[in-house]
Amino acid sequence: MGLLLNCFMRFHLIRLLSSIAALLLAGLLALPAHAIGLLRDADMEFALKQIASPVIRAAGLNPSRVKVLIVDDSTLNAFVVSNDVIFLHYGLINKLDSAAMLQGVIAHEAAHISNGHITRRMNNFANSRTIAGLGLALAAAAAASGNGKAAGGIALGTASSANRAFLGHTREEESSADQSAIRYMKSAGASPDGLLDTLKIFSGQEALSVGRQDPYMRSHPLSRDRLRAVAGAVAAYGTLPADATAEYWFARLKGKLTAYTRAPSWTLRRLNSEPYADVRSLREAVAHHRNSNTKKALAAIDKAIAIRPTDPFLRDQKGQILLETRNFKAAADTHASAVQRAPNDPLLLSGYGRALLASGQVKTALDVLEKSRRQDFRDSSMLRDLATAYAKTGQTGMAALTTAERFAIQGRLKDAGIHAKRATGLLATGSGPWQRAQDVLIASQRVAK
Repeated sequence: MGLLLNCFMRFHLIRLLSSIAALLLAGLLALPAHAIGLLRDADMEFALKQIASPVIRAAGLNPSRVKVLIVDDSTLNAFVVSNDVIFLHYGLINKLDSAAMLQGVIAHEAAHISNGHITRRMNNFANSRTIAGLGLALAAAAAASGNGKAAGGIALGTASSANRAFLGHTREEESSADQSAIRYMKSAGASPDGLLDTLKIFSGQEALSVGRQDPYMRSHPLSRDRLRAVAGAVAAYGTLPADATAEYWFARLKGKLTAYTRAPSWTLRRLNSEPYADVRSLREAVAHHRNSNTKKALAAIDKAIAIRPTDPFLRDQKGQILLETRNFKAAADTHASAVQRAPNDPLLLSGYGRALLASGQVKTALDVLEKSRRQDFRDSSMLRDLATAYAKTGQTGMAALTTAERFAIQGRLKDAGIHAKRATGLLATGSGPWQRAQDVLIASQRVAK
């Protein structure tokens, strides 16, 4: 599963493109290879989709195309760098108190997409910590549309404008996004005061030095006038009662996220304050697993499954606990039951494939992991397991190619080039896999120059 955070939450990089070939536009970026980590988890991403879909749809966007992903950063921030992904720092999610507050953030970021702010600022980059990843994410929008020339142009434009601020929105853009977000929330049945409550978190930070401000404040300028305007718009549109479905998924998202990112003792002390019994048991399971108390962890997750027996993600959680405690056969069986309930979820397939591989069922694992890759090629832990499965079945050329692609996704173009060169010598010249290896090799050579 790649690098693991707090036992078994998958950790990935921010490279978010429509194909490995598009990713390899990195060769055009002679920039530092700093990247942001993503927290990939099937349960949390499903929860985010339930919360975000109504406001994304109200913004005129397709929830199936616009993903909401969690950044492994404890600071408070949210941002967009392309037309198909909204990024939320886990620190911001942990700070919010309701689904409406989170929907306010998502609606605001969706407004930046719908109002064309991303397109107008495509050549406006600067954040040295994330510059390479952000440049590639911009290229994603064009690559996804099949416009390879445009994608290449975006990447080149990134290199030429790396000293200008991309993430910084103007006050006019912020005002426009606020007004649009409030309309989206009202249309989606989400209470607009959620946005106002979120903005109040940052109230007064304009008086702080830049170094002490939250990243959200630096990229989304907030003033008293802006707050008054939002308060006026919320009063005009009115408030709405809390949406029970959204609140449940917010509790589940935040409950699982805090169980991973806070100390287990913190989670266990607060279990009685959790109103949803299944979420309470899920949080307890994570805390006990992190404390290496497998018996209590399994008992807790079984309680959650008993409450929601058709939920695939709770079974995935149990499978991961079993896998991490080296109970491979039981892990594979449990992951199989999760996949039966959501057969096309790429992260569930990835976990199932790894469990199969660990239990020695290599051929079945290969089939499952290939299906996962077709659904979402950006899962680096899946690519590692897939390379292992190829190697164990004697497909050394495919193993080398998949390893090269995994290194490319991680921004390790030098290592990617080594494996890509090996793959081109093993794969049939002119075949699809051979061409993928060529893409990686060319990109690594450009970086080297």
